[in-house]
Amino acid sequence: MMGVRRAGLAVLALAATLGSAVPGTDGRAAEPGNAETAARPVLVIAHRGASGERPEHTLMAYERAIDQGADFIEPDLVATRDGVLVARHENEISGTTDVADRPEFAGRRTTKRIDGAEVSGWFTEDFTLAELKTLRARERLPQLRPGNTAFDGQETVPTLAEVIALVRRKEAETGRRIGLYPETKHPGHFRALGLALEPRLVEALHAAGYRGRTAPVFIQSFEVGNLKELRGMTDLPLVQLVAADGAPADLAAAGDSRSYADLLTETGLTEIARYADGIGAEKVLVIPRDAEARSLPATDLVRRAHAAGLAVHVWTLRSENYFLPAELRRGDSSDPRFPALKGDAGAEAAAFAAAGVDGVFADFPADALAALRPARK
Repeated sequence: MMGVRRAGLAVLALAATLGSAVPGTDGRAAEPGNAETAARPVLVIAHRGASGERPEHTLMAYERAIDQGADFIEPDLVATRDGVLVARHENEISGTTDVADRPEFAGRRTTKRIDGAEVSGWFTEDFTLAELKTLRARERLPQLRPGNTAFDGQETVPTLAEVIALVRRKEAETGRRIGLYPETKHPGHFRALGLALEPRLVEALHAAGYRGRTAPVFIQSFEVGNLKELRGMTDLPLVQLVAADGAPADLAAAGDSRSYADLLTETGLTEIARYADGIGAEKVLVIPRDAEARSLPATDLVRRAHAAGLAVHVWTLRSENYFLPAELRRGDSSDPRFPALKGDAGAEAAAFAAAGVDGVFADFPADALAALRPARK
């Protein structure tokens, strides 16, 4: 019960900080469908920044999201060889930088085993920050987001310190608090290299003034052990990421046979509530799809997570037809551009709000905000 109460208080504190409620005002989770749930705003988390409109994990993507009104921006964090935290979705960077075109780094290409899978390419831990800063960011999905390629080469890979500095500047300009939602990527891998992410992240956040339950921060991870370690290092809210398939890499490496599905049982959710404040769920865990990619009725995951005292944030809402359920795709399916055309992303966001989620990760935060807060200025 102690973990459940702590989790409930954490999300309430963040709600007060950002002006958005998460569980009920009495500390109990709001149930999907009741008046309280319908009245409260759903947090909008800019997934890798406004990554639908700018190359992901660039300062321009984060700033774009902030200007659109996102409640949180999400920097995924990996480490350089000299131990600096930088924002990349993966430590392998050939898809998001021009490293493959740089002859001076051709010899750095290698193959590594990351979370049980063989991965080939160039890795942040093999570059100093100074070397990494010579690279230029580029769009990861040029086929679906050709407009974003206009921004290729304009920015470097940002450090966590630079992201925090941007947030502080934008807070001073706008007069509103802007949340930070960092994810530790492959923490077990970096720990084995002597580049543990957890102490570096906590030190940076605490030094920047992010402390306690009311700080507008969530720290997230797909692993379990590093969240438990983080709980002993900070009072900042933590989120256990869960996927529809597979298992936490650290549990698998330790011979623990539990999968993400096991973590979402009543026993699993109760355990999560002992060290975390919420779950970050793959969206099909809340609204599944049938064999024809059409939406099915919502599951009971939100209700069960709320009963355990956990907030529920879902990933990831994307506005292109390629990512939407079949009934929300728009346009002529014979058009070669059809996958990249925008569908009814607002209807998808509204469906998750109706299912009772507390937050959504969105590549197009403006689209999510338009659907979830139509009166927002």
